[in-house]
Amino acid sequence: MNTLHKYCLFALITLLSLSCEQHVEPLISQDQDRKKIEMATNYGTMIIELYNETPLHRDNFINLANNKAYDSLLFHRVINSFMIQGGDPDSRKAMPNEALGNGDAPYLVKAEISMDLFHRKGALAAARDNNPEKASSAMQFYIVQGKIHNDSLLDKAEKYTNQNQAREYFKNFPKKKSLLDSIQYAMDIRNMDRYHELMDSISDLASTEENFTPYVMPENYKEVYKSIGGYPRLDQNYTVFGEVVKGFEVIDSISNAETDTLDRPIVDVRIKTVRIID
Repeated sequence: MNTLHKYCLFALITLLSLSCEQHVEPLISQDQDRKKIEMATNYGTMIIELYNETPLHRDNFINLANNKAYDSLLFHRVINSFMIQGGDPDSRKAMPNEALGNGDAPYLVKAEISMDLFHRKGALAAARDNNPEKASSAMQFYIVQGKIHNDSLLDKAEKYTNQNQAREYFKNFPKKKSLLDSIQYAMDIRNMDRYHELMDSISDLASTEENFTPYVMPENYKEVYKSIGGYPRLDQNYTVFGEVVKGFEVIDSISNAETDTLDRPIVDVRIKTVRIID
């Protein structure tokens, strides 16, 4: 995103200051004081609750919504059985076939990753780049569609999470730099056999470390993933800060949109308005 464009957006925000409904139980115990968001799109309307457990993300999203920062933006990245992503300010007046995904506000939001919040269907989470602090994009978000998982898929997801946790753990070990560099190189050249071999190695090494705590997926998460669905491979890696409580059919409809090679819908999926519900 153009630097001048970023700061113009920031200045504007500052000036404004800053069918059959699918039944899904709340992600965590219901909090009557949660802020509710109405997100109206050209595919229908979703009602979203924001978590008080993630106050930085909650307040940032509320501020942007109050200042109409999301109005008229696109869901610019849509992957069926995975998620729908929006919030790029460059998408408001984007031309057909224009590549999107690099726009943002000129700040990040500190990560608020919690064991109590996970990527079930309908989870609202913050997109981010590969910054080591896992700080979130200020504007870009995604809503999980995911899929139903069985025990075998959940075991693979748990293994995947532990591999990534091990990789993060060894970033502070200079002696492991060559191994970490090899993992990144294998990913960069798309040598996936070598990549998976190295990730298995780093996970095995971490399991011998006294200070490394392996991730164990809670049984209640597993039940949700096996009944409602979601995308467990993202757990413990991105900040989940809300959940859709009404309008799950909208997620499915958007997820089924025809997309181009960059996962942008051929016909624009537009956010009409995002507003706080009193």
